Amino acid sequence: MTHQKTNRRRRRSLALALLFAASAATASAQHMGADAGARGSDNSAGIELIDPKVLRVCADPNNLPFSNEKGEGFENKIAELLAGKLHKELAYAYYPGATGFVRNTLNAHLCDVILGMPQGNDLVQPTNPYYRTTYAIVTRAGSDMDGIVNLDDPRLKEKKGRIGLVANTPPGNILAKNGMIGLVKPYALMIDTRVESSSAAMIHDLEKGDIDVALLWGPIAGYYARKSSAKLNVAPIVETPGVRMAFRIAFGVRNSDQNWKRELNTLLAQNKAEIDKILADYGVPMLDESGQPIVKAP
Repeated sequence: MTHQKTNRRRRRSLALALLFAASAATASAQHMGADAGARGSDNSAGIELIDPKVLRVCADPNNLPFSNEKGEGFENKIAELLAGKLHKELAYAYYPGATGFVRNTLNAHLCDVILGMPQGNDLVQPTNPYYRTTYAIVTRAGSDMDGIVNLDDPRLKEKKGRIGLVANTPPGNILAKNGMIGLVKPYALMIDTRVESSSAAMIHDLEKGDIDVALLWGPIAGYYARKSSAKLNVAPIVETPGVRMAFRIAFGVRNSDQNWKRELNTLLAQNKAEIDKILADYGVPMLDESGQPIVKAP
């Protein structure tokens, strides 16, 4: 029984970590009924897009670097690119990226696609992945911790480095195995992104010297390092056997929308170079299938 409870806790922790990593693009709110989308079908095969002339994206309104209402996130930029390729207008349905996001957006037929979902999330049907990324270590350039690429680096223990960690994310499992939880300053996983950001708070603490190392989801780490007034270095965390750090990120659609998924897969393949450039411009640390960096984050 104890073993079963432990496994359940691990699955819940991973699910929360995936939810933290996943986000969707946003720009202008839509106010539609819960049965919207049952009325407009793209073709006889039964793709129930809300409006065939509009690309409607499920979105978090304040979750950079992924999305915000001003269209400043990299998922906003990808949505704009795809809308242009589809010759459609672009619109968004907003909901904070927390519990209930899929239920209250995609599954409520308020929108037709989520632009950032880890493969393996069974709440949606994933497209082919369009990038692979990982959790990352952020350090101050020139500090005692600069150059650390894995969480068993002896400098962390010897110097009792203070480690910023979003609670219940995979790096915490490595720290626990290494007996280093006592060095952790925790930051909340489940927050209302409309009013706060654990990631921004952690980077601010790193800049001030309140922590020595920040452990963040790669796209967030790369984005905030580029924005920082301090010189920060970002390195993908080296994976430890039994603890998964890297995830493939895809679009998410409803399970019934098979043809829509195929159309999106075609778009992703045809526009890979442009999408990769957008990701690189935002400092997203991308990995190939062997785990090697494709684009080096700052």
